[in-house]
Amino acid sequence: QVQLVESGGGLVQVGGSLRLSCAASGIIVTGLYTMGWYRQAPGKQRELVAAITTGGATNYGDSVKGRFTISRGNAKNTVYLQMNSLKPEDTAVYYCNFRRTGDYWGQGAQVTVSS
Repeated sequence: QVQLVESGGGLVQVGGSLRLSCAASGIIVTGLYTMGWYRQAPGKQRELVAAITTGGATNYGDSVKGRFTISRGNAKNTVYLQMNSLKPEDTAVYYCNFRRTGDYWGQGAQVTVSS
């Protein structure tokens, strides 16, 4: 059974930092795949935050470029999202994603940025 478990969400003030973690289990992390983070704010569509490929190439949503950094753990079944200079508009539920032939999603981690 595939599972993606996120951790590290919470409440932070404007300008603060948070680090999200995602650990994948039940997935054979070999071959070509992408892991990443998406977010969904109330009343809005889910959007890409950041993604990283097997080869280490990264892709970021325009609104987070220069503030967020995605990275993988040594175990390759983990992915991290370092979020700096947080803004109120970063408030959302953040979902971990594993993509190969299909999409797998975590349960989501709430990030709230208070002003």
